Amino acid sequence: MSETTSNPSLTPLPGHLYVVATPIGKLADITERARSILGSVDYVACEDTRTTGLLLTRYGLRRELIPYHNHNEVAAADLIVEKIVAGKSVAVVSDAGTPSLSDPGFRLVRACRRRALPVIPVPGASALTAVLSAAGLPTDGFLFAGFLPPKSAARLTFLKRYQDFDYTLALYESCHRIDKFAEEIVATLGPDRIVCIAKEVTKLHETFLVGKSTEVRDRLLKGSLKGEFVVLIAPSDFVL
Repeated sequence: MSETTSNPSLTPLPGHLYVVATPIGKLADITERARSILGSVDYVACEDTRTTGLLLTRYGLRRELIPYHNHNEVAAADLIVEKIVAGKSVAVVSDAGTPSLSDPGFRLVRACRRRALPVIPVPGASALTAVLSAAGLPTDGFLFAGFLPPKSAARLTFLKRYQDFDYTLALYESCHRIDKFAEEIVATLGPDRIVCIAKEVTKLHETFLVGKSTEVRDRLLKGSLKGEFVVLIAPSDFVL
């Protein structure tokens, strides 16, 4: 079992991995600690070097970037771990939000834990918690399922399995499938199920659609389907 000694300093320590949350929309949402860590580590492992490069440039920061994404996670994780073993400090970021939550990061964190290397969270923005906090659906407990499989049959199986779940269901969905998923919710869970579909959270066109599944579906289909979506499904006995 690995152990981590908490470090309140804004300066990264040698031989540590820092899991750094970055803004999901408005760049002003970055934390002071995240800026300090990103500006001081030896390397920043990132999903897209262009996206992270723009973020660093916005704050006048320059760091050596290591591509770390879904297509190279295994090899890149091994490379990064060896750098940490050698005493280097590394921050891992995703394009937006908190790494390893439906974004690259899990395999790197696991690899560090297996080697008993210190992993330090630098918390901040998360689309999941942002929507949960503002939707008005129950938050005393929830199941986060990330992105469901692209095939309709698999999504329907999930909805049927959890149709009587006692807590809120929280999911991410692609702009390419959000219309179909909204239809599937109505067909499987009924027209009166309370849901929230939020898109572009903290961005210019931020939208929260909250209400009965039929009403939310109809409002969704009248607007633009571009953007990134978070879907919340309330327990069957919840009344807004």
